[in-house]
Amino acid sequence: MDEDLEKLRKKRLQELQDQEIMQQSLEEQQDTQQKQYEEQKKQILRGILDQNARVRLNNIKLTRPQIAEQIEQQLILLAQSGRLQQKITDAQLRQLLVKLLPKKRDIKIERK
Repeated sequence: MDEDLEKLRKKRLQELQDQEIMQQSLEEQQDTQQKQYEEQKKQILRGILDQNARVRLNNIKLTRPQIAEQIEQQLILLAQSGRLQQKITDAQLRQLLVKLLPKKRDIKIERK
C-alpha cells in the first residue's frame, strides 16, 4: 500500500513539473511574440514619422501611454492602408493630438 501511495505521489509530482514546464514555455513564446510585435511597430513608426515627431510621440508615451498607443495604432493603420504619402511631421502629429485629446474644461470661480 505504501508503494502504491509513493507511485501516485511521484506521478502527481511529475505531472506538476510537466505543467510548470509547459507554462514556462508558453510564457516564453508570448514574450517572444510581444517583442516581435513591438519591433515591427517601431520599424513602421520609424518609416512614417520624422525625427521630431518620434521624439514627441516618445514623450507622450512616457506621460500618457494609452493616448500614445492609440496614436501609434492610427498611424500604423494609415500607413498600411496606403493613405500616407510622406512622413508625418511634428506639426501634423500635434494636430492629430488636438483631435484625440479630450477637451479640458475651464473652471471659473466668481466671488461675490
